[in-house]
Amino acid sequence: MTGHAPFHTDAEPTRHGRWPPLRRHTWHDRGMDPRQNLLGEPPATHLPDLPEAEAALSGGTDPAEVAARFPIYSAAWADLAERAYAAGDPVAAYAYARTGYHRGLDQLRRAGWKGHGPIPWEHQANRGFLRSLHMLATAADAIGETDEAERCATFLRDSSSTAASELQG
Repeated sequence: MTGHAPFHTDAEPTRHGRWPPLRRHTWHDRGMDPRQNLLGEPPATHLPDLPEAEAALSGGTDPAEVAARFPIYSAAWADLAERAYAAGDPVAAYAYARTGYHRGLDQLRRAGWKGHGPIPWEHQANRGFLRSLHMLATAADAIGETDEAERCATFLRDSSSTAASELQG
């Protein structure tokens, strides 16, 4: 007989004396979706609370003073970006938002973030970073940086769909 003997089926050789070809198993044979991420989603990242900075900002201290005293506090930079944008200065808004964004990225990495995964809006300390990211997209669009605006808007949606819907209206 020619061919190869199947070792995992009850197949018999054909009437011509050949073994049927081995059947290749597919993802679907095993009940799996080939698009499924087998490693799962990374855990949500929560930035550390900065209660002194938050108290200063919520207590009415000028965001510029809060940013100078607590430069890692993205919420102060987001406030500055929002204020500059509302005043008609998208370049200053872009600069403030970029600072808040980068300060937030540094903290995210220290918190174990690997460059992707959820950054929940529901965690209060994440909101400054997410607001900075939103303002970076908004200011980038206003100054004609379309690619950056789209990249930031996508990053915001991927990080927190709740933040995207809250901030983008």
